Amino acid sequence: MSKIAMKTPLVEIDGDEMTRILWDLVKEKLLLPFVDLKTEYYDLGLLNRDATDDKVSAESADAILRLGVGVKCATITSNAARKEEYNLKQLHPSPNATIRAILDGTVFRKPISVPCITPSVSTWKTSIVIGRHAYGDVYKAVEMEVDAPGKVELVYTGVNGTERRVTVADFKDAGIVQGMHNYDNSIKSFARACFLYALEEKIPVWFAAKDTISKKYDGRFKAIFEEVYETEFKAKCAAAGISYFYTLIDDAVARVVKGEGGFLWACKNYDGDVMSDMIASASGSLAMMTSVLVSPSGVFEYEAAHGTVQQHYYRWKKGEKTSTNPVALIFAWTGALAKRAELDGTPALADFAKKLETAALRTIEDGEMTSDLAKLANPAPAKTLNSWDFIDAVARSMA
Repeated sequence: MSKIAMKTPLVEIDGDEMTRILWDLVKEKLLLPFVDLKTEYYDLGLLNRDATDDKVSAESADAILRLGVGVKCATITSNAARKEEYNLKQLHPSPNATIRAILDGTVFRKPISVPCITPSVSTWKTSIVIGRHAYGDVYKAVEMEVDAPGKVELVYTGVNGTERRVTVADFKDAGIVQGMHNYDNSIKSFARACFLYALEEKIPVWFAAKDTISKKYDGRFKAIFEEVYETEFKAKCAAAGISYFYTLIDDAVARVVKGEGGFLWACKNYDGDVMSDMIASASGSLAMMTSVLVSPSGVFEYEAAHGTVQQHYYRWKKGEKTSTNPVALIFAWTGALAKRAELDGTPALADFAKKLETAALRTIEDGEMTSDLAKLANPAPAKTLNSWDFIDAVARSMA
C-alpha cells in the first residue's frame, strides 16, 4: 500500500546505548513501512557530542525552533566514569538541559495507562501529570571546588555599576560550592503553561516548592505562580471548576501517595526530574510515561522520559536480546507525528499515530509484554517477550 505522506520534516534526535538500538528498530518495524518519514537528523550520541564539542546539541534545538516539532531518543549525561569509559575529551552538560534552555517552556509527563497494569499506589484512580519547569536551577548551575581556606561570595554587579555581595561560606578547609539561577520571564512562562494545560485537561493544579527554607529563590517561584494565577487564570479556572493551591514539596509528596490522583503537579526543574520518575515507576514502569516540552514560542519536543538502559546495553553487546520496554520511545514518535499532523493539516498522519498507540497498548492488554510489565500485570502473561518480539507483536497488531 502507499505510504502516508508528510508535508514538513520533524527534527529527529538520536541517542545512546540500548535506547539507540531500539530507536532504529521502532523506525524499521513500526514507522517506515507505513509513513514516508521526513526528518532532519541530529546525532546526540555521546561520541558525536564529544567530537563536535557539544555544538550538535544546540544545533538540534535550533532546528526544533525552525521546524516546530522534534522527537528525541534518550541520551547519556557524562560524568567522570563515562568520560573514562568513552575516552571523552571533556565532560559535557546534559543535552536535555541544553535543548530545554534554548527552547524554554515546560515539560509535561503523563503515565501511559493500560487496564491490566495496576499502579503500586492503591489509592490512585486517575493519572498524575507532572509539569516540570524546563530551565535553570541545578541544570544551569556553576560549580567550584575549594581546596584551601577562604571566603566564597555571591556577587551581583548591575549595569550601572552598583554591586551587592552575599557571603556563601567561610571555608576553613576544602569543600565545594554551587551557584544557580532562574529568570522571572521563564518562571512566568512555566506558570502559564501549567494553567493552560490544566484548563485543556480540566484538572486541578498543585505547585510545590520549599519557600520555608529557600525564602528568596523558591519564594520567587511561589509569588510568580500566585501572580499569574490571580491576574490571568483565576476567573477561567473558576469557570472551569479547576482549583489551584500551593504547598511545600514534602507535604505534596505525602499527599500524593495517599491521594486519588487526577491533577497536574507543577514542579521546579530538579523536583520534576525526580518526581516524574516516581510517578512513572509507581504507575507501572519508567518506560510507560509520555514526555513533551511545550515552548512559549509554539514548538514541541517529544522524548523518552527515561534513561539509556545502560545495563541492558552491556548485555546486548554480549549478544543477548534484552526485554527492554520500548513503549516510551514509540509514544515519543507518535506524539511528534501527531503534532506534525496537527500543524500541517494532515489527518492521515494523525490517524496513523493514534493507530500505532492503540496497537502498542492492545499488544500489552493481550498479554504480550516486556518483563518490567509482566511483574505487575493482572492476569500475569504466560511468557514475557524480548524487545524485538514485542515490537514484532505491535507490528502484527498494526496490520
